[in-house]
Order: sequence, then C-alpha cells, then structure tokens
Amino acid sequence: MSIKVLIADDHHVVRRGLLFFLKTQKDIEIVAEATNGREAVALVKKYKPDVVLMDLVMPEMDGIEATKIIKDESPDVKVIILTSFSDKDHVIPAIRAGATGYQLKDVEPDELVVTIRAVYNGENQLHPKVTNHVMTHLMNGGKKETNYLDELTKRELEVLAEIARGKSNKEIAASLVITEKTVKTHVSNILSKLQLQDRTQAALYAVKHGLA
Repeated sequence: MSIKVLIADDHHVVRRGLLFFLKTQKDIEIVAEATNGREAVALVKKYKPDVVLMDLVMPEMDGIEATKIIKDESPDVKVIILTSFSDKDHVIPAIRAGATGYQLKDVEPDELVVTIRAVYNGENQLHPKVTNHVMTHLMNGGKKETNYLDELTKRELEVLAEIARGKSNKEIAASLVITEKTVKTHVSNILSKLQLQDRTQAALYAVKHGLA
C-alpha cells in the first residue's frame, strides 16, 4: 500500500525536485501539488493524502495557517514542514499548529523519505537543529520570545521588506510613493524598535522572519 503524499510549495523548482525523487520510491505516491496554503487545504479535501509536505512561507495562506486548518478538518493527515527556517519563531508555531515532522530543505533525499515513512507510521520526526530549538524553548519554561515585528507599523514593515531586497532610501521612496525623508524616519524607527545597529542587520532580520 502506497503512502499518498501532497506537496505544497510555491517554488516550481522545489516541487519538481521533490516529485522527481519521490516518484522513484515504490511505497510513495504523489497525489497532488499545491502552490500555496489555501490550495493545499482544498487539495487535501479532494485527494485525502496520508502526508503533506508543507512549505512555511507561501502566498495567500502560509504553511502554519494551512496546517492548522488541515489538522482541524482532517486530523488523520500527517503534516511535515519542509522549509529553510530552523529558528524557534517558525518551529514552535508549526508544531503547535499540528505538524508532526519538521525538516529543512537541505535534508538529504534519503533522509526525507525516512521522515515521510516514520511520520506516516505515527512517529514524530524533527531535524536536529529543530530539536535543539524545541528543547531550549522547553527549558526556558515555554516562554515566548518577544516578536519585535509586532511593534512595527504596516508602513514600517513595507520599508523593512524593501530594505531586505537591497533597495536604497531613494528607491524605497519611489516604490512606496513617499518622500526620502519619510523613508529615513521609518528606517530609524525600525532600527530602534528591532534593537538593531544598521541596515544590514535589518535586512538579515527581515529575511530570517520571512519578509523577503
């Protein structure tokens, strides 16, 4: 009996790579592909897969929200997060949403297959980096880290995303149709609220938290 797998990732190359390798496994059948979280939720209802390989950062609906809905509507479906993010800001919410597997995209193909089979058989499978974050979180009493992004206004988040794309103040001003002076004020506020020293740190922070 084959393990029915649904792949949810907005990057075509990633989906093709997963499809190419997983098709070589006699006990795994790819039943559908989704390009965003909302589509993944709909395809789970239609194809009833055993396992979903879920990216985190996707358009329309992210992987965490999609996982919550899938687990609410189809509790027997197992969700494996497959992402580039290993920090606790992504790991803990994903596990709380109901994911029973969490792997990084640099995982060896054979190891991913082991994870799929293990999760299908009711085991929890976490990447070693992820396990460390979970243990640290538990050792800290489950206290939630301060998410400084919550302190940013919508406009400041837009400016931060533009910084992550490597744009200058002048380019950001043109893109958001505001003055360069206003951009400078936003940048100053962003650095202050995020407790960062410069634009480079701000860009890295934005990429880490999925803004770019």
